[in-house]
Amino acid sequence: MTQSLINSKVLPFKATAFKNGEFIDVSEKDIAGKWAIFMFYPADFTFVCPTELGDLAQHHAKLQELGVEVFSVSTDTHFTHKAWHGSSDTINQIEFAMIGDPTGKITRNFGVMIEEDGLALRGTFVVNPEGEIKIAEVHDLGIGRSASELLRKVQAAQYVASHDGEVCPAAWQPGEETLTPSLDLVGKI
Repeated sequence: MTQSLINSKVLPFKATAFKNGEFIDVSEKDIAGKWAIFMFYPADFTFVCPTELGDLAQHHAKLQELGVEVFSVSTDTHFTHKAWHGSSDTINQIEFAMIGDPTGKITRNFGVMIEEDGLALRGTFVVNPEGEIKIAEVHDLGIGRSASELLRKVQAAQYVASHDGEVCPAAWQPGEETLTPSLDLVGKI
């Protein structure tokens, strides 16, 4: 049995990422005071990964409107990210930082390293402005993720964070009714 990362703090890290045609340095300091998504994937130049990253790229503008910083992470290098960005029409759409984690430190910090392969599982983590992991989702390698569902989860996490005492029910969408847990609700839902 493993310990959940929910409500734990993002551990310190330093890495180089490819973003908007440049190599940039990134660390946990870059998410201080912001909402952030860390989306881990196995490897560049693969099959399911570009479909997920392209889907996330199409939702990036809406995530930015919500004040969310997006980081994709694989155990490839930032040089590999640049090469993939330049050779794939799908990946070329990406405007968020693509972190290279060739040592696997960040991948291990989030508990998604496949040690025998040196690759990451498909892990998605939403981090609040205090640096705490509020959403953690891990998939097997053959199961792709949905950026529209991730967007909904971010909206729910932000709503709950700004509305003390309220919770979002299943499939909640912005503008829909929420719940306020109390004795009056017990057995009535």
